[in-house]
Amino acid sequence: MSFSTNIGEAVLELVRGDITLEHTDAIVNAANAQLSPGGGVSGAIHRAAGPGLWKEAKTLKGCDTGEAKITKGYDLAAKYVIHTVGPVYSGSRSDPERLADCYKNSLLLAEQKGLGSISFPSISTGIFGYPLDEASKVAIKTIMGHLLSSGKLKLVKMVLFSEDDYKVYEDTLKTLLKDL
Repeated sequence: MSFSTNIGEAVLELVRGDITLEHTDAIVNAANAQLSPGGGVSGAIHRAAGPGLWKEAKTLKGCDTGEAKITKGYDLAAKYVIHTVGPVYSGSRSDPERLADCYKNSLLLAEQKGLGSISFPSISTGIFGYPLDEASKVAIKTIMGHLLSSGKLKLVKMVLFSEDDYKVYEDTLKTLLKDL
């Protein structure tokens, strides 16, 4: 399952799959504030990368919500892991801004490193409780806005684990493309 479209000079692609298997220059870890293995996406990335990832992540001294930090990819196909901490959903007005910061700062960090491609999971929609429909709008709008204003990245992928998540993101992207 996949859907892709050109946004500016880049390709935005949605895929249903396992982010730990992505061959982009970097994958994004929906991390906790300590950058520890944890569960969900973070646990899967740490397991697939091997112990070197946690060893290096410990040297970063944690990560604030919306911030992005980078490590090597170790045993992953991706050369790097960009760690970002999404907001725990509270229904407050700051939630979308803090979630958008995760995507913006991850994209900027990838560009600063000279990377050409990056894969994101759906940040904050697991144990952090962000409603999928709302999160998909924040993610896609932020990524599209960035790609339209910067020509550095050539490929941005949203890697959705479940078919239901994929469908929500696909519907959001198709709706937002009509508004371009």
